[in-house]
Amino acid sequence: MRNVIIIGSGPASYTAAIYAARAGLEPLLLASSVEAGGELMNTTEVENFPGFPDGIMGPDLMARFQAQAERFGTEVIFDDVVELDLRGDIKAVTTALSGEIQSRVVIFATGSAYRKLGLPNEKRLTGYGVSYCATCDGPFFRGKDIAVVGGGDSAMQEATSLTRFASRVYVIHRRDALKASKIMQDRAFADKNIEFLWDTEVVGITGEKTVEGVILRSTVDASEQHLALGGLFVAIGSNPRTHLVHGQLEFTPEGSIAVDIPSSRTNLSGVFAAGDVMDPYYRQAITAAGSGTIAALDAEHYLSALNDGSN
Repeated sequence: MRNVIIIGSGPASYTAAIYAARAGLEPLLLASSVEAGGELMNTTEVENFPGFPDGIMGPDLMARFQAQAERFGTEVIFDDVVELDLRGDIKAVTTALSGEIQSRVVIFATGSAYRKLGLPNEKRLTGYGVSYCATCDGPFFRGKDIAVVGGGDSAMQEATSLTRFASRVYVIHRRDALKASKIMQDRAFADKNIEFLWDTEVVGITGEKTVEGVILRSTVDASEQHLALGGLFVAIGSNPRTHLVHGQLEFTPEGSIAVDIPSSRTNLSGVFAAGDVMDPYYRQAITAAGSGTIAALDAEHYLSALNDGSN
């Protein structure tokens, strides 16, 4: 019987593990055998995480998270969770290799995945001109012509944010009207450094070592053209990784796990959520780490009350 099982392997998971381990809860962290480390594993240089004034590579940052968690006694297993039963006082976590593991507490921090365009060079050039986060990577594109793909609020926010760094920002949208809210549209339309390419989709990304441009196709007449670029930001949304808890946990209208803010408590006793899986807005490593801290403290208080017989 475990005190705490943490599902996930991003900043939220490892921060929760650090706090839980230091509290003597001997947490077990179940990291994916395939996607361990989360989105930071696809990030080249992280410049905005506190404590690293010269920046740090995403995979290196995650390795440090893991080493610190293990230093305090976290057990890390690279195994895939295939089934969860969170409804009872004792939680059952079933993995592909280890079978069923029982725990009094589960911290669910599986993160989210950026939606991709699905183009051949997209994965290869991710971190080398292809990005999914203007807040994370915008400063790397100073003085360059770049493009944002998308037509919703997130795309407009990315585009207006990027004009602080880029010479020109193209917004590429496959329709002739945006889905974004009026206030976000107005801000983007008013920015003289943003140019809209309507009825257009990206069908190819060019470049050997870094992004050099995109191949555009008209959604009206299927004509194609090449647009030279120094970077491409994909802002077509993200999907919280919540498939394991459908039918058990409650969700927000955005599809994230609902928590009793400011805590990390879900609708089920002894189940806590942290990171991008419950935060559809900020999606930053530092905010995920902060929510991991909250989840671990909530778990500690829950177990303490349980042992006192007051929970």
